[in-house]
Amino acid sequence: MRPANFILVLACLSTAFSALAAPPYTGPLFDAHLHYNDDAVGRYSIGTLHELFSKNGVRAILANSRPNDGTRALVEAAKAGARKDLAVVPFIRVYRDRADYGTWQRNPEILAMIVAEEKRGYYRGVGEFHVHGKDADTKVLKDIVDFAVAKGLVLHAHSDDEAIEIIFRHNPKASVIWAHTGFTTPLARVEEMLAKYPRLWGELSYRSDVAEGGALSEGWRALFLRHPDRFVVGSDTWVNERWDSYPSIMGGYRRWLGELPREVAESIAWKNGARIFGLP
Repeated sequence: MRPANFILVLACLSTAFSALAAPPYTGPLFDAHLHYNDDAVGRYSIGTLHELFSKNGVRAILANSRPNDGTRALVEAAKAGARKDLAVVPFIRVYRDRADYGTWQRNPEILAMIVAEEKRGYYRGVGEFHVHGKDADTKVLKDIVDFAVAKGLVLHAHSDDEAIEIIFRHNPKASVIWAHTGFTTPLARVEEMLAKYPRLWGELSYRSDVAEGGALSEGWRALFLRHPDRFVVGSDTWVNERWDSYPSIMGGYRRWLGELPREVAESIAWKNGARIFGLP
């Protein structure tokens, strides 16, 4: 084996052993990307979900559902004191059904639905919604962004970086949780976006490059250390298979969070979400 290759192997082994040696993060989790959709409601009761959250150390959830009935059910259970150690942060979903996915940002009925739903008085945000590229440049979406800013609501955008730029162009005062942190957006571009928009936070579900080979990647580690207050974790239970995998998903976060300094891990796991929404 050539010396250069040998050194590379040693470096990889060192990283892997460090990951194995680090105990997982054991503190509370804020699940900042959770859906209780219509196909999940009939399969998982509220009680089942509460048990799942308890077993996995989840103390807060950002709930948004298709339609909004699932989120309302979680809110009503919280009001009834079903589980006092769980905070429900409800968001208004922009989809009444699957037919809205491709048209919502051009449909004035969606804005009217959001305005009516907000009158319930307990919502903290709008989304998750899917929009990419120049499809974000519509009057309806601008009106939704302006409404969110006026009401102090956070937006949850499943978008590429171009659409995020347009959202902030619609209203620079917007607050945005970036679902999946763009999925595959390069880290340099992620950091550029964070620097440009102080009220943008990256949510980390489906960013498989965060932990490669079971160990936290060096690029993400460096980004977390430079911006510990700009990321949150989430399960994204958009299909029932994600609910079935919930312990594995949250356990995966705990493993790589354990490789970070405690203060940084606590921020990403809990404190950032709690701070955004004013939780104790």
